[in-house]
Amino acid sequence: MKNNYKRGMVVIMFLLAMAVLTILAIGELQAATPYHTVLYQQNVNGKVTGPDGNPLLGVTVRVAGKNYGTTTNFEGDYAIIANSGDMLVFSFIGYKPQEILIDEQSQLNVTLKEDLDALKEVTINAGYYNTTRRESTGNISRVTASEIENQPVVSPLQALQGRMAGVEITSGGFTPGTATRIRIRGVNSLREEGNYPLYIIDGVPVNSIPVETTSVLPSPGIDPLSNLDINNIESIEILKDADATAIYGSRGANGVVLITTKKGVTTGTGLQARFYYGAAIVPTKLDLLNTSEYLNVRRRAFANDSIEPTMQNAPELTVWDQEKYTDWQEFLYGGTAETTNASLNFSGGDQQTFFRLGGSFFTQGTIYPADYDYKKITGNLNLNHRSKNEKFQVNLAVNYGVDLNEFAGSLGFDVSTILLPPNAPNVFNDDGGLNWEEWEVGGFTNPVAGYFNTANKHTRNLVSNIKLSYRILPGLQLKTSLGYTNYTSEELRKQPSRSYTPTQSISNKSNHLRSERASWIIEPQLNYEKALGKLNFESLFGATLQENTSLQERFLADGYASEALIGNIGAAESIRNPARSNTQYRYTAIFSRVGINWDRTYYLNLTGRRDGSSRFGPNNRFANFGAIGTAWIFSEEEFMETTFPFISFGKLRASYGTTGNDQIGDYGYLDTYEATRGPGGLYPTSLANPDFSWEINKKFEVGVELGFLEDQHRLSLSHYRNRSSNQLVGYPLPATTGFTLVQANLPATVENSGWELVLNTEIFNKEQFNWNASLNLSLPKNRLVSYPNIDQSTYANTYRVGEPLNISLVYDYTGRDPNTGLYTVRDVNEDERYDYQDRIIAKDLNRELFGGISNTINYKNFSLQFLWQFVKQEGIIPNITAGGRYNTMSYLLSSLDEESIFQPPSTLFPAREAEGYALQSTFPYQNASFWRLKNLSLAYKIPKDLINNIGMQNGRVFLHGQNLLTITPFKGLDAENPYSLAIGNLKSVTAGIEVNF
Repeated sequence: MKNNYKRGMVVIMFLLAMAVLTILAIGELQAATPYHTVLYQQNVNGKVTGPDGNPLLGVTVRVAGKNYGTTTNFEGDYAIIANSGDMLVFSFIGYKPQEILIDEQSQLNVTLKEDLDALKEVTINAGYYNTTRRESTGNISRVTASEIENQPVVSPLQALQGRMAGVEITSGGFTPGTATRIRIRGVNSLREEGNYPLYIIDGVPVNSIPVETTSVLPSPGIDPLSNLDINNIESIEILKDADATAIYGSRGANGVVLITTKKGVTTGTGLQARFYYGAAIVPTKLDLLNTSEYLNVRRRAFANDSIEPTMQNAPELTVWDQEKYTDWQEFLYGGTAETTNASLNFSGGDQQTFFRLGGSFFTQGTIYPADYDYKKITGNLNLNHRSKNEKFQVNLAVNYGVDLNEFAGSLGFDVSTILLPPNAPNVFNDDGGLNWEEWEVGGFTNPVAGYFNTANKHTRNLVSNIKLSYRILPGLQLKTSLGYTNYTSEELRKQPSRSYTPTQSISNKSNHLRSERASWIIEPQLNYEKALGKLNFESLFGATLQENTSLQERFLADGYASEALIGNIGAAESIRNPARSNTQYRYTAIFSRVGINWDRTYYLNLTGRRDGSSRFGPNNRFANFGAIGTAWIFSEEEFMETTFPFISFGKLRASYGTTGNDQIGDYGYLDTYEATRGPGGLYPTSLANPDFSWEINKKFEVGVELGFLEDQHRLSLSHYRNRSSNQLVGYPLPATTGFTLVQANLPATVENSGWELVLNTEIFNKEQFNWNASLNLSLPKNRLVSYPNIDQSTYANTYRVGEPLNISLVYDYTGRDPNTGLYTVRDVNEDERYDYQDRIIAKDLNRELFGGISNTINYKNFSLQFLWQFVKQEGIIPNITAGGRYNTMSYLLSSLDEESIFQPPSTLFPAREAEGYALQSTFPYQNASFWRLKNLSLAYKIPKDLINNIGMQNGRVFLHGQNLLTITPFKGLDAENPYSLAIGNLKSVTAGIEVNF
């Protein structure tokens, strides 16, 4: 009854808001009469250009004091009807407005001058409101379309690597669609799923947790943002501190990612077409032993052990071809992944209604020795309308994406394959089937068992939003945002029997997985702003009603009579392990913001939010969050102009506040049950805990922003300290309870602190040549501040108070035993055994610092952009022992020397045991820092005299490269993954063309 009442109230509120806005809109439409056509008699036209003589698109041209105007088109042309004696006002963001009195002339060309102060006023998205870089009291990082478009990546997060201070992004792997890992100012929660930021696309929240898959992927799952078209993104803002994130309450604990898509033009029509093609390869390979070197090391190992090689223990020395050499890296990763992208966008409109409609097609191949392709089709619509008196506005944004991902189905497509003996047999027979006999002779399994398996994942993603607003009174505005998302995923993994050795008698089978995520959100909002002399006041008050539902179905079909029938479950002999889960999450909130500034010099920003989440029990369902932010633009003070004339802008800011976290599973406060496989039974699956409550994240920040020499050089320095307490975890339980864990709060406090530096500079700024450079640098620090009685908890061997969360507890390496030559580690308590009591050293696995240096150089029609990404960190060397049945790194050839730092080659257990202890010690750690040429883009703007005769407005050709060069002492495959042999990024080169009509 109570749920029905709440649901009814939500519907009533929604209908009332829509009714009010509809009535107001109808009134505006009835009141809008085209009276201007009889008042203005003189036709005035001309061209508006910038200081460099290039035409300006979108310049507003209006008649002063009258509600009438127009805007310039792609060529900078305009046409307007006015009377002699009227004043025309020309205005454009970043340029000084210009007023010109109309006489008898019909032709009026205008050149606008840049306004350095206005250039600082570029609007940035702060979520529920907009602000400017100058007036922002919070810490918001921003990238625009010009920085990220045309990059051959699937997820927009991949385009942000190295571009933002405090934002650490790690690729999920080179397989298209795999989830990218993003961490904004570190790890706050002990739970992996508790560290995902909030994604918002055009005002609509999107579930940031990766989508589950049954296929073989080197990441947690599928990226929920992979269906977006990166070339349709206008900007991406990252909200980091309390002042910026507290208005999102519990959803903003780990930062907020705001993605805004492109809008149409306000005059005329335009057609944009873009196409590029390219290829990608693995950027580097391991330096492994060749056949003769490998066999020499193996023979030395047997000689050291006084053992005779046999067919069973050394087929590579006794059975297999001693002259054969296979580069297994080339076999597995040696392919070329071709990439193609084509997009078409149509935009147009007038002052009242304008739109953008477009679509794109993207495909990428694979470097694997098989045909695995990724295909994506996207469509987008952005429609804006406003009444002639600009009181009523409506914005519709729809993004829809469909992709088909063909994954590798072989479990052998991993790093173990590249370490196979170089003289191992071929994996395929002459007829194309898998070679089983030669491998099984030596006790091996064919490394690509499962090669003929296929895994196809088909996803569809809809993100839609409509925003309605009406200005009730001057300064008073009513808004409503309505959003709906739907993400569906269907996966079919086929496993034919020919993928496996005949001796196992495995039948044809298929794995089926279907999941769906749907959500709706309603956010009414009331905005008010008022200026009283030098006092400026802004406020907003709003509410959030949100519901998320998720559905997952999975089963295994077995016993298909033939491979052609796999996937048709009607032809399967049996259906096994069926499972279906359905969850519902509801969230409600009220929020408010008050912004006050005095003379645009002193700023105070207050935000508050009360959240309610269905993931908590009735006693802890609601929580309050808020923040205070302040700023002082001291460059506005009179003494600055005389004392520090070289400082053109200066701002001090500070913020403090709290956010929360409810990123846990649903129904954790209840006892849950599942049906037994037999009829008529239930069995418990989790214990109830109605008393666990919200994680709390307290954030503090201070910062200074400076501009020098008319803002030619701009510096921003920030220091932050965030503390997350009342940790929500699935607390492990003893097996005697019958349950694995229970949802609970732990008395642990995690702190993230650090410094962030951002520097932007204009190196040259001439009419035909300009050069801009920027630097971002992050120095993060993470530590577990407190955890009472951690020694008695199940986390005693995982964390250490005073150390980071991401650590490895290792032994103290003490060198090689002078008698045996084997590795040794310190037995701290001298009990003649090695366990966690001897692991006294905590190795920090986090990055010590990271950042990026970007440059943009323009000369006449040429444009060059490049970005260097840099990271300081440690990693581990891939191998430390030679002599085993798998290939090793070439540096282990030195183990043949008695003076080597590596133990001598051996096949015996003591050597393997010593290697195991050494791998878990300080021995394998090395410097894994790197500099990477992340992006390089060269573009040429086609001269207009070459394209005007074919109706083109403008065009350009471009060449783009990614991950072209990496400088590092790291011995592994990719320094971005310093603790594994995973490959996160491919080296790619693409070339393309963009034209506008």
